[in-house]
Amino acid sequence: MNDKMKFETKAIHAGIEPDSATGAIMTPIYQTSTYAQPRPGEHKGYEYSRTLNPTRHALEKNLAALENAKHGLAFGSGLAAIDACMRLLDPGDEVISTNDLYGGTYRLFTKVHQRYGLKFHFTGMQNPSDIEGLINENTKMIWVETPTNPTMNIIDIEAFAGLAKKHNLILVADNTFASPFLQNPLDLGAHIVMHSVTKYIGGHSDVIMGFLALNDDGLQDKLAFIQNSVGAICGPMDSFLVLRGIKTLHLRMERHCENGAKVAHWLKAHPKVDKVYWPGFESHPNHAVAKKQMKDFGGMISFTLVGDSMDEAFDLVSNMKVFTLAESLGGVESLAGHPASMTHAAIPKEERAKVGITDSLIRLSVGIEHIDDIITDLEQALS
Repeated sequence: MNDKMKFETKAIHAGIEPDSATGAIMTPIYQTSTYAQPRPGEHKGYEYSRTLNPTRHALEKNLAALENAKHGLAFGSGLAAIDACMRLLDPGDEVISTNDLYGGTYRLFTKVHQRYGLKFHFTGMQNPSDIEGLINENTKMIWVETPTNPTMNIIDIEAFAGLAKKHNLILVADNTFASPFLQNPLDLGAHIVMHSVTKYIGGHSDVIMGFLALNDDGLQDKLAFIQNSVGAICGPMDSFLVLRGIKTLHLRMERHCENGAKVAHWLKAHPKVDKVYWPGFESHPNHAVAKKQMKDFGGMISFTLVGDSMDEAFDLVSNMKVFTLAESLGGVESLAGHPASMTHAAIPKEERAKVGITDSLIRLSVGIEHIDDIITDLEQALS
């Protein structure tokens, strides 16, 4: 595959070859656990499907190409991919992370890996110079999520890459909210890109999967060893479904962005809405950074209600008809969530309040339905 090919072409062709046995144009679902060997140690590149499976292998090559990466590793979930990154570290090592991140990541860091000797510092990352005081001889990793979940803060990946290089740290970027269509952190200096493939990449709310993309051969060897040893891999059917979803990623993302922009501006003008969090506004604190490192501003929006009533927020999300009240995001359908009681309930209330996850904060994943129907639904729910 030509590295200079455009994203849209890579999405459809990268890593994909017609099946050698039948000529099937779509990658077959290799629903097998093991592979015949004519003699011990002689095989066709596949021995056991935990280690490598042809369907998963095609997906890993395809997704790596979309992130302009040399290597790609697919996992059973986004959290399994994050867990693999943490296993690069040793007891006593420290990680600096944004304080506005997915609640499941926070839970994994504090309730699982902290027990085994890792130390985590959660801090605002809007200004890279603010974190230099947290770096010491034990610091080994910086964990960046941008746009952040759920208040859509934008973190300057290139600036943090410079900081990581200066202090010899691993920079990991959670690129879930942007997708590889809108943002490519490796090109900006990150060492590892993490995706919850469940979201925009899969795009149809029918798969749970995680992915890591990287260029560093040494890190690849370590992470591939962890993937095989721990065994938190995805299955061939899920790999097939994601390969199918990727083929329309660019088309879906264009509509998500188009609809998201219209919804953000509509919400901003509504009298019952207080704050609207969306990086496309020129008034957004790091709008210039978003404009520099993203192709567009995405379909994720959060907003609060005047009066900040949790009961009113519950009523609103319960009365939506086009938007479905559900966990997750990034599917073709519009979804609404209440972070304080759903995706971020694992974060203590006082910590949530510090980063703006208030009682009335509502997170929207704007789908690809007709914009008139989306706006009409918001209007009836707010009234």
